[in-house]
Amino acid sequence: MYLLVWAEDTTGAIGKDGKLPWHLPNDLKFFRTTTTGKTIVMGRKTFESMGNRPLPNRNNYILSRQKEYQAPGATVISELSDLPDGDIYVIGGSEIYKQFLPDADVLIRTKINGVFDGDTFFPEVDWSEWELTEETPGIQDEKNVYKHVFQTFKRKNK
Repeated sequence: MYLLVWAEDTTGAIGKDGKLPWHLPNDLKFFRTTTTGKTIVMGRKTFESMGNRPLPNRNNYILSRQKEYQAPGATVISELSDLPDGDIYVIGGSEIYKQFLPDADVLIRTKINGVFDGDTFFPEVDWSEWELTEETPGIQDEKNVYKHVFQTFKRKNK
């Protein structure tokens, strides 16, 4: 089962210059809780944007077209068929989301109420194919200044 995990602003922006365009500790904590102990897959650019280090306490897979690419502490693959069986948490970037979206079973989104300067966007979703199954407002405080909500969608008819 493929589960896509991401945060976006109201325009669908997910990144700027290889980084998150916002600082939202609640979302980082939510991401960590959601993916710890799980198998995750990300693209090479996302891996490099995180300092070429695998995320701790997760089974890290890096999807790359570069056959000789090396990612110490992670498994580099060039085909989706090289992923193990079971739940796969897809964590970006945009091209990787686009690749997995047609076969995704669950979407786990942090929606941030704001417009940020972004150059990378989540691919377009046909929301008629998805059912909102969980929605939890994030706590807004001095460290988490942006209004946000954590949402889980399951694909209809699957």
